[in-house]
Amino acid sequence: MEVPCCSRPRSSPFYCSYLQFADVFWQTCEFNSCILPQQVMSVHPDLHQHYVQACQNLGQPENPFIAHVLQEANKKDKIRWTKGITLKIAGNNHLVPVQRVTDDDLQVLVSVLRDTVFVTGLDLRCNVLTDAGAKHMATFLQENPTLRYLNLMFNDIGTSGAELIAGALHRNETLVYLRMTGNKMGNKGGMFFASMLQINSTLEKLDLGDCDMGTQCLIAIATALTQNKSVKAINLNRPLLYSQEEETTVHVALMLKNNSSLVELHLCKHEMKNFGVERLCEALYENSSLRYLDVSCNKITRDGVKFLGELLKQNQTLEILDLSANRIEDDGATYLSEALALSNRTLQVLSVVSNNISGKGLVALSDAMKTNMELSYIYIWGNKFDEATCMAFSELIQMGRLKPNCTDVEPYEVDGHVHLAELSHGLKKHYYWTPSCGEVMNKDANASLAIAAVSEYL
Repeated sequence: MEVPCCSRPRSSPFYCSYLQFADVFWQTCEFNSCILPQQVMSVHPDLHQHYVQACQNLGQPENPFIAHVLQEANKKDKIRWTKGITLKIAGNNHLVPVQRVTDDDLQVLVSVLRDTVFVTGLDLRCNVLTDAGAKHMATFLQENPTLRYLNLMFNDIGTSGAELIAGALHRNETLVYLRMTGNKMGNKGGMFFASMLQINSTLEKLDLGDCDMGTQCLIAIATALTQNKSVKAINLNRPLLYSQEEETTVHVALMLKNNSSLVELHLCKHEMKNFGVERLCEALYENSSLRYLDVSCNKITRDGVKFLGELLKQNQTLEILDLSANRIEDDGATYLSEALALSNRTLQVLSVVSNNISGKGLVALSDAMKTNMELSYIYIWGNKFDEATCMAFSELIQMGRLKPNCTDVEPYEVDGHVHLAELSHGLKKHYYWTPSCGEVMNKDANASLAIAAVSEYL
């Protein structure tokens, strides 16, 4: 049996032979009714039983939430096991009683998973892991040959923990997606990840948003990405910047001129102004890989968007542009609409939420959609809707040009007048949280995932 590349670790013949054995075994099970369920379960390890034994061996009490997740994992069907499973042990899970994972809990868990080839993802967001827990995770990353996705967002990992995890990735050759979001590693912690990017050649997506990084490490990361060929998506949202010179944006722009692999770039809350946007646009004339640019929550005005409008007239790769929470106003919206109506045929998503745009600019964008058939998603809530705007977008929706799940407004009528109500759709609504009903399967609330996903876990 040929094992798919997405689930086959490098240099692991045992893993391949194990899957071949499992496949033959399951085929035998399908045609041999005398095989007992207990024998079928023995094809993969009983994670819960191993966890109970590990707790006894290490003298640690069982965490009931971890025990529940492992019991549920044991119930997964054969197809899920052979393809790899993700253990979701998120501390903000509202569906079951949660006892948040501590450093000691993690020590037991990784001892169970160290030799488990079927667990390819581990979601430990919103727990209470500290630098001590990061030490256990770093050891695990150096020993486990199959983990591809690790989510540690919003724990309490600091600088020393960041050093340990980044150091482990110097040797790790399987992890493709790491989320460190919200762990306050600071500028020094970010520097360790910059060093790691100079060595690691397998990591494809790295999320360092909300980590209190500073100017020095952002410049170091941008410099490392100039040579790194594996990273396809990076989140550098909300650094702590104290300069008004936009040095970090300048270095990111220099990186984009030389990088030919980056697909997705998040620069939210970078204090970016028109000067920075101009530098990015200059770089993107020479870049042919970036598909998703997030410059939301900055200080971009109509003058900065003029550079973006000129870029869109020539750029043939950008598919998603997030300008939410800037101040482009009517003139900026007009610049964008002219480029989209006359020249650009590659942009699929535009978000101009909360940009102080009134009827003139919004109607211009709606008119552009009548000419440009490629622009399929547009988000406009938080601007100044007049009757002309409401009529224009109501018409786009009624005629089928704009699908209801591809925008964040819905028309309704009161006393003969059309108004727009808000819908919970957008580019990354569930970036920070998962709804209580569980994982959202449709992409309406996270359109960016449907359009610019760069690999299995991204």
